[in-house]
Amino acid sequence: MLLLPLLLLLLPLSSKPQKLPTRDEELFQMQIRDKAFFHDSSVIPDGAEISSYLFRDTPKRYFFVVEEDNTPLAVTVTPCDAPLEWKLSVQELPEEASGEGSGDPEPLEQQKQQITNEEGTELFSYKGNDVEYFVSSSSPSGLYQLDLLSTEKDTHFKVYATTTPESDQPYPELPYDPRIDVTSLGRTTVTLAWKPSPTASLLRQPIQYCIVINKEHNFKSLCAVEAKISSDDAFMMAPKPGLDFSPFDFAHFGFPADNNSGKERGFLKSSKFGRHTSPKPRVDLHRVCIGNKNIFTVSDLKPDTQYYFDMFAVNTNTNMSTAYVGTFARTKEEAKQKTIELKDGKVTDVFIKRKGAKFLRFAPVSSHQKVTFSIHSCLDAVQIQVRRDGKLLLSQSVEGVRQFQLRGKAKAKYLIRLKGSKKGASMLKVLATTRPNKQSFPSLPEDTRIKAFDKLRTCSSVTVAWLGTQERNKFCIYKREVDDSYNEEQKKREQNQCLGPDTRKKSDKVLCKYFHSQNIQKAVTTETIRGLQPGKSYLLDVYVIGHGGHSVKYQSKLVKTRKFC
Repeated sequence: MLLLPLLLLLLPLSSKPQKLPTRDEELFQMQIRDKAFFHDSSVIPDGAEISSYLFRDTPKRYFFVVEEDNTPLAVTVTPCDAPLEWKLSVQELPEEASGEGSGDPEPLEQQKQQITNEEGTELFSYKGNDVEYFVSSSSPSGLYQLDLLSTEKDTHFKVYATTTPESDQPYPELPYDPRIDVTSLGRTTVTLAWKPSPTASLLRQPIQYCIVINKEHNFKSLCAVEAKISSDDAFMMAPKPGLDFSPFDFAHFGFPADNNSGKERGFLKSSKFGRHTSPKPRVDLHRVCIGNKNIFTVSDLKPDTQYYFDMFAVNTNTNMSTAYVGTFARTKEEAKQKTIELKDGKVTDVFIKRKGAKFLRFAPVSSHQKVTFSIHSCLDAVQIQVRRDGKLLLSQSVEGVRQFQLRGKAKAKYLIRLKGSKKGASMLKVLATTRPNKQSFPSLPEDTRIKAFDKLRTCSSVTVAWLGTQERNKFCIYKREVDDSYNEEQKKREQNQCLGPDTRKKSDKVLCKYFHSQNIQKAVTTETIRGLQPGKSYLLDVYVIGHGGHSVKYQSKLVKTRKFC
């Protein structure tokens, strides 16, 4: 067991001797729960992990006493964010200092005289950032001292020592194969699998697995992970059964906004002597605890990107962890986007998946002063970007029919990027031309609604009006009887502006006529649709047809005849 009597000689002068808790004392568990008990103490308690801090090039020494010979002993040192140099040594205790005696403790000055000034016998030394162990099944009695040094930077570390390693087992045991396997690899997903810890499968202790994902390197301890990110961040809750958690649902892989990021801690703000700390850049690192399952899919990763994956088995009773052998994997490349070639003056149909994108290329054969792009978005608005020889010329949202005229350049090549809607798939018609008179799409007014006149409504007819333009175009009006339950939502689903009159039944056609007005204020036309049934609902559509034969549909109008006249 680890005892205290002679450790007081090496601590700052004190009038009261301090008792080291041992595993035989009832007080042990209560004292361990009191975190302040061992704060900044040089005593290592038996069977409890302590956390401490090292300043660079400033050594630190810890002590413990093993009272009896042939005592099992295990010491574990966990570096956090920097390599450590540490050494474990022992020196014999004077016979008078044996714990076999009884009575009051000897005066402090008398105990000091009994301690030898000789250096102890070195048992073990290590330099590096691995979690390293000293284990002995039979250790001699004596005063043990653990010396630690960080030459790289200020750092955290953890120490655990016990004289009952067989029964304690606070760290989860690793399986015979402690590697993480990558079982599936996609462009945005990686599936990981690992063998369960025997601590969970055989000893039935509560174990949960915590995954750490980042793009820099593997971590050798959970302590190192916690040193990398804010120690205030709590582990995320385990996902619902059957659903893998997706920790990358953000614009930038992989954190939500933190209102406290970049701020100094409170005690540094108010202290004149606090070390200066500058805000650190956000780290691309995420961790999530997933309970006791041993397969997990990480999703929403970036294509063609290397990620590092670490797995830690955490004993939820002791909150102590063991690292599996980390792995790394590169996600698959994004499927190469096929570029659609546009021909001068020819309309091209484009289909874009929900949230997808398409690339189009236009390379005029002849020299040109201007180039015109006409875009007809059949459904929802889409985003368009136009680059000429890599230089961005245009970036806008397009709804309905839009026309853009850009300055030309000899031998120029134009790249058009179309990004689809978040609501659903997008359909477009695209025309690129260097001939300004070659316009396949008809011109449209600002307002493409159809207006119905309620006072002119009868049992067999309705009167409607719509706006035209200064350009002479052909207008065709169609009707379709619908149920009384037909609503605006159904109408919206059918609002594909690119579906022309050729998709309609001949019986739906009411009439076609040409119309325009040089005075834009008077570019209005009306039409009365006759031969309707009393009390019935009808969906009216107006199509404007351009010189190239391409049509654009106005917004559909739902009307109803009077039931009684």
